[in-house]
Amino acid sequence: HRAFSVFLFDQTGKLLLQKRSHHKRLWGDFWSNSCCSHPRPHENTRDAAEKRVREELGVDSCLHFLFKFEYRARYDGRGSEHELCYVYAGLLAGEPKVNEFEVGAWRMICPQSLDQELVEKPGVFTPWLKSEWPRLRGSHWNTVKGLLSSENG
Repeated sequence: HRAFSVFLFDQTGKLLLQKRSHHKRLWGDFWSNSCCSHPRPHENTRDAAEKRVREELGVDSCLHFLFKFEYRARYDGRGSEHELCYVYAGLLAGEPKVNEFEVGAWRMICPQSLDQELVEKPGVFTPWLKSEWPRLRGSHWNTVKGLLSSENG
């Protein structure tokens, strides 16, 4: 089924990572991208993603589509995911006011530090983040840098 993942960056280029709430059935207490969820059946993924950012993080962001990919992942005998995931990036404006039922914790991290943590501690991150981040850092990084420079320019 369809899903979306959002990567929000502040004006200094740091990424907002969220630690999924321990209430989550799949991958609770794992670090992940800024926001992720599923659109309703006839809902546009970008509209759904922007709405979910407001609901989970308490901020507004204009999101830019980067790419989509399909992935499958099993979780500890509790379930699995098979999704077509639409990946978006946007600018973080203001301090997040998180929905604690959805988000257990959050932090800002520079891209190079996330690159390193994904190598050193891969078991603390969600499988979709581990799939998306290298692709975002590779063929889509110039788009992200363009978003940041338009904010600062």
